[in-house]
Amino acid sequence: MAEETKQEEQVTEEKVKTGEQTVQETMAPSEQLPDDPAELKKLLLQERDKSAEYLDNWRRAAADFSNYRKRIEKDNAEFTKFANTTLITRLLPILDDFERAFQTVPDNLRALTWVDGIFLIARKMAAILEAEGLKPIEALNQPFDPRLHEAVIHEETDQHEDGIVIAELQKGYRLNDRVIRPTLVKVAKKKA
Repeated sequence: MAEETKQEEQVTEEKVKTGEQTVQETMAPSEQLPDDPAELKKLLLQERDKSAEYLDNWRRAAADFSNYRKRIEKDNAEFTKFANTTLITRLLPILDDFERAFQTVPDNLRALTWVDGIFLIARKMAAILEAEGLKPIEALNQPFDPRLHEAVIHEETDQHEDGIVIAELQKGYRLNDRVIRPTLVKVAKKKA
């Protein structure tokens, strides 16, 4: 009996090595193939259906993964684009202070080199922020747009059309086409 077992093992090893293992041998003993050709066809069709279903599921999973990867890449690009928003928003009051300071510098002091140095510092800071995607919102003489402007004052006037921005009280900014601070404006209103 021990010799028969050894011979069977040798035959099985040879078949596995040469790739001649049959379907019957790979199936579990309870799953032996039927002898009837009609039943074999039926079994084959069932296995083909299973195979097609598995392939379809695999394709769906691959498409879902591809869509997921694209969505993650888009989200990462969006995050990178707006990662500095908080810092830039905190720097905007400094730009405002520079602007107010430049408006109040007396003409006799404008020629001094230290004043010119302050102008250069402000320009450098504005250039760095612009390189990050910061752009001022144009408001003066534009129609009032609540997405871009915040109306602080309505002034009755005959000199301007109704709903036109006649003064810019605080500059607004966009960061990569997203409004991070609306412009505070004075809006014209027709006299009644």
